[in-house]
Amino acid sequence: MTPADVIERGGHGDLAGGPALHECEALLVHEAELLDDGRFEDWLALFTADAWYWVPIEPNQDSPLTTVSLIYDDRRLLETRVRRLAGPRLHAQEPRSRTSRIVANVTLRERRPASSLVRSKLVMVEYRRGEQRLFAGTCHHELTRTEAGVRIASKRVDLVNCDAALDGLVVPL
Repeated sequence: MTPADVIERGGHGDLAGGPALHECEALLVHEAELLDDGRFEDWLALFTADAWYWVPIEPNQDSPLTTVSLIYDDRRLLETRVRRLAGPRLHAQEPRSRTSRIVANVTLRERRPASSLVRSKLVMVEYRRGEQRLFAGTCHHELTRTEAGVRIASKRVDLVNCDAALDGLVVPL
C-alpha cells in the first residue's frame, strides 16, 4: 500500500476518530513528495476548503493576526499561490527550484474525534541558479478525516531561522 493509498482510503485507522499516526505520517511524506515533484495542484488538493498555511516570522509567535508573518495563507491565497507557481512567467522561479524534503520525528500530539494534531521535523534543500539553501524547522499539522480521505486543515511551519533575513520564500515548505 502506497502513502497515497493510505491517505485516500484511510489506511487501517480507526474511522471513528482522527487519523492514526501511520495515516498522518503517510500524508506528510506524500505532501513532501508532491512538493518536491512540483505537483502543486495535487498538493493544494490535500487541504480542506477552510484550511490555512502559516510560517511565522518570530520564534514562538502566538498569532498570525497580531504581527506580520513570512506566509499566512487561507484557502483562497493558497489557490493564488498555486496558480502563480503553475504559471509560465513567475520571475521568482525562473529557472524553477529543485527541492528535496525530509520529514522526520512524526508524533501524534492529540487525537480528537474528527482530527489529529501532529508535530514533525522538516528539512528542505532548495537549489536554484547555482545556489543551495537549507531550511529546517518544526511543522504542526491538524489533519482531519474527510469523505475524500485524510486532509490538511492547518499547517504551521516554525523555521529555525524565521527571524533571519530570508531571500524570498516562493516554494512552499
